[in-house]
Amino acid sequence: MRSTDAIDRLRGGLIVSCQAYPGEPMRDPRIMAQVAAAALVGGAAGVRVQGLDDIRAVADLPVPVVGLWKDGDADVFITPTLEHAKAVADAGADIVAIDGTRRPRPDGLTLAETVAGLRAHTDALIMADCGSLDDAVAAEAAGVDILGTTLSGYTGERPKTAGPDLELIGLVAARCSRPIMAEGRIHQPAHAAAALRAGAFSVCVGTAITHPSTITSWFVEALAGEDA
Repeated sequence: MRSTDAIDRLRGGLIVSCQAYPGEPMRDPRIMAQVAAAALVGGAAGVRVQGLDDIRAVADLPVPVVGLWKDGDADVFITPTLEHAKAVADAGADIVAIDGTRRPRPDGLTLAETVAGLRAHTDALIMADCGSLDDAVAAEAAGVDILGTTLSGYTGERPKTAGPDLELIGLVAARCSRPIMAEGRIHQPAHAAAALRAGAFSVCVGTAITHPSTITSWFVEALAGEDA
């Protein structure tokens, strides 16, 4: 898929993040591929998947695929190195999501060096998962194509909001020109709509759509509260 096509197809749309944590019953690339296919039936404009096998399993879907590779136990673990990013692109991702913060990366490269190295390797788009306005500004300067709010509340630069960080979306929209993919704690359709109004180009939702154990726990906790 050409990069211009991917951007156009995501405008104003919903990207569904299809991920399961290690050890969970759904942690299987075939299951995640089926979840992704079900999301398309519901109208998803794209999917976001984690791990090389999962990316390969959905690479033929007729929508843009955002791919990432979570690896390691350091602060930077979302597609943390250039080699990880190259592997994600080679697995078939149309958009490679990488850690877009200003924190040190495991391979010692800067974000700009990582972007340049990936550009030399592939024509896939590059998404920066950011945690603050300063991250987004630096990521845009580094040459990424899409700015994500994925890490807001997880890097220590911004508080962890109960819902999406609408303030950050507005700040980035006012300062940066790259498309913003709102992501993180978008638990209701109203949250998604609010993210677009705040300035997001598209919205990515994971847990509230594709993580049954968490969704179940929300209902169980609500019922327990009624019994108290």
